[in-house]
Amino acid sequence: MKSILFKYMTKFTSLNDEEQRAIAEEILIEEYKKGTMLLRQGDVPNQCYFVLKGCVRQYSINETGKEVTSNFYTEEQAVSIFNRHQPNKPSAYTLTCLEDCTLVVGDFDAEMDIFHKHAQLETMIRKMVEENLGEVQDELSSFIASAPEERYKALLRKRPHLVNRVPQHQLASYLGITPESLSRIKKRVNASDF
Repeated sequence: MKSILFKYMTKFTSLNDEEQRAIAEEILIEEYKKGTMLLRQGDVPNQCYFVLKGCVRQYSINETGKEVTSNFYTEEQAVSIFNRHQPNKPSAYTLTCLEDCTLVVGDFDAEMDIFHKHAQLETMIRKMVEENLGEVQDELSSFIASAPEERYKALLRKRPHLVNRVPQHQLASYLGITPESLSRIKKRVNASDF
């Protein structure tokens, strides 16, 4: 698992092998069982995650009691939590492991100490967050401007593995449609050999 982490470090920094190993020694890697709730809506977050293996679902319960899926995080994706401007702000969403997961766990309280010891790690995380934010902005713009069938086709192009890893009702929620609509769209798209 650390090889995945090293690959990711190399993508964003020019750390040598010794520096990578030193950072890896201080990074906490935890395994979580399918169904584990990492963060509950309404709780104040104190950790962030990076997925080495598995799938984490981000969702919230709206005012009518309906679950609304806003993201899925899979291998080599950071589960970023942006509450630094209001550190005691409760989370607007829940994070749950959809599969058995292996995650790098970042503790907000220990963050400054590790950044002080390894300045390039802070640079790496900043670059990673910038890239992630850019992707999220592009996806949101595309999502707002597209019809449900186009959203599904975009999912097939960008993240096809989700179709077989995520329950259909959660995938439908993520796409902003009903499970029945998703089923019809899948039939049409499969029939047209997308």
